[in-house]
Amino acid sequence: MKVWLLLGLLLVLEALEDVAGQHPSKNKRPKEQGENRIKPTNKKAKPKTPKIKDRDSADPTAKSQSVMMQAVDGSRFQKPAATVSLMAGQTLELRCKGSRVEWSYPTYLDTFKDPRLSVKQNERYGQLTLVNSTSADTGEFSCWERLCNGYLCRRDEARAGSTYIFFTEKGELFVPSPSYFDIVYLNPDRQAVVPCRVTAPSAKVTLHREFPAKEIPANGTDIVYDMKRGFVYLQPHSDHQGVVYCKAEAAGKSQISVKYQLLYVEVPSGPPSTTILASSNKVKGGDNIRVLCTVLGEPDVEVEFRWIFPGQKDERPVTIQDTWRLIHRGLGHTTRISQSVITVEDFETIDAGYYICTAQNLRGETTVATIVEFS
Repeated sequence: MKVWLLLGLLLVLEALEDVAGQHPSKNKRPKEQGENRIKPTNKKAKPKTPKIKDRDSADPTAKSQSVMMQAVDGSRFQKPAATVSLMAGQTLELRCKGSRVEWSYPTYLDTFKDPRLSVKQNERYGQLTLVNSTSADTGEFSCWERLCNGYLCRRDEARAGSTYIFFTEKGELFVPSPSYFDIVYLNPDRQAVVPCRVTAPSAKVTLHREFPAKEIPANGTDIVYDMKRGFVYLQPHSDHQGVVYCKAEAAGKSQISVKYQLLYVEVPSGPPSTTILASSNKVKGGDNIRVLCTVLGEPDVEVEFRWIFPGQKDERPVTIQDTWRLIHRGLGHTTRISQSVITVEDFETIDAGYYICTAQNLRGETTVATIVEFS
C-alpha cells in the first residue's frame, strides 16, 4: 500500500514539473546580483545623434540668429520687430552683437553725411545712434558681423539683424523727396518702382495718372504696393508711361506725393553698345584731331570711359571731356547717350597709331579702337 502511494506521488510531481516547463513564471528565476529590476519593454528606442553647433556652417538651411537689439525707454533693450513705428524727434539706438559689425541704413543719411547719425564699434557690439529723427529717415536698418580670414572677408548671414522703421511726423504722410518731380524708367526686363513710401504703416495709398485723370489699380498682377518700396510695376511696358502721383490717407487726413514721369526704355540691358569715330584718320603735322567714343544705353545707367592713345607713354598733353544727355526717339522711348572726346592739338608723329576707348557700366565693358595715321 505504501509503495502505491509513493508511486502516485512521484507521478503527480512529474506532471507539475512538465507544466512548469511550459509556462515559466517570471518570479521563479532568481535575480542575478546587480541585475536591473525594471520590467523590460518591447518599445524600440531611437538612437540620439549629438547636435553639433557650427557657426560658420555653409548649410543654407541653417536658421539665422538675430543679433540686433533696440534701446527702449533709454535703459532697456529688446529685439526689434520686423517693422517699428517711432515719432519723429525720438532718438534711435540700435546695437548688434559682434566684434566686427557693419551697418546698412537709408542712403539719405549717407548722401548728406548727416551729423545726426553716429556709428561706433565697441569691444563686444556695434552701436548705431540717430538723434533728432525726421520722417525722411524712414527705411531699413540692418547689421551683420563681418568674418575675415586673412585679407578675405565676408558677411556672416547667420549673425545678422534688420528692422524697418517708420518715423511718423505731423503733416508728412509720405517720406519727403529731394525734388518736386522725379523720373522712373520702365525697362521691359526688370521691375520699376514708383517710390511712394509712407511714414505710417496704417496709411492707405493709391496711385493716380495725371492725364487722363484716373486711379491706377494695384491689382497684384501688373502692379503691387509695397509700403517699404512703393508701387512696383512687375512687368513694365510702353502703355505704363506718363505722369503719375500717389495719394495717402490716414487718420482723416490726405496728402499728395510729388509727381513721377514714367519713361519707357528702348535699349536692352547689357554691356555698353559702343562706337568710335575720328574726325580724320589721316592727319597732317600741326593739325588738331578729335576722337569720339559714343555709348547708347539705359537712361539710368552711368558709363565710365578709359583711353589708351599713342603719345601716352611720352606724357603727350591731351584733353578728354565726358558728357551725357537723354534723347527721345519717338513713341516715348528714351535713351541715354554718353560720349567721351579726346582732343590732340598740334599733331606730331608720336600721335599716330591706335586710339583705344573702353566704356564700362555695371553690366560689363566694351573696347573699341580706331587708327589715326600721319600724312
